[in-house]
Amino acid sequence: MSLESRTFAIGDIHGCDAALRALLEAIQLTKHDRLITLGDYIDRGPGSRAVIEQLMPLRDQCEFIPLFGNHELMLLTVLDDPSQMNFWLASGGKATLASYGGKIENIPASHLEFIHGCLPLYEGDEFFCVHANYTPSAPLDKQPEYTMYWEHLDVYFPEPHVSGKTAIVGHTPQRDGQVLNSEHLICIDTYCYGGGLLTALNLATGELWQATPEGELVQLDEPPV
Repeated sequence: MSLESRTFAIGDIHGCDAALRALLEAIQLTKHDRLITLGDYIDRGPGSRAVIEQLMPLRDQCEFIPLFGNHELMLLTVLDDPSQMNFWLASGGKATLASYGGKIENIPASHLEFIHGCLPLYEGDEFFCVHANYTPSAPLDKQPEYTMYWEHLDVYFPEPHVSGKTAIVGHTPQRDGQVLNSEHLICIDTYCYGGGLLTALNLATGELWQATPEGELVQLDEPPV
């Protein structure tokens, strides 16, 4: 087995535990690899608890860098301010609660610790990863919180970042299941929870792996991004 380090990014999972399992089995992570997940692990899909249970052990299997999505932030907000519960439930939180037996009190402390440990952004040598969007003129460590977690690309499509690095984002669902590649920005939210696909991207080679919500790998006819 090659000891060469690989760097992968996985888009919005949204409770699609079977799809995540298929991708992890396909890419076969090693201690030498880096995996960046772009947030939105929970809500909408049926397996939020199972997704977190798959992600947590990755900390011992590779260099694992989980980022915050707006859905993780919604859950943490509800825990601090229960008056926000209805907003979260209407945004997909009902599915998350169901996966934990219907009660927010059933979410294990270890799962909440995992979510609290997520990062806002990851910067590599030639790319950066963030959940939703970015402000082109702002340094990466000074990005507005709303933009990073909530701003959809169909509302604001940014110019290249001042750093010259390629942005890897999620959050804006590509309902055709196809990765959006505009050279300076690649969106890998391919709408798994809505019947699309879950995508893993090798950031060095552009190679893609995709799986259906049921956990079936998809044969890609198009060349890698």
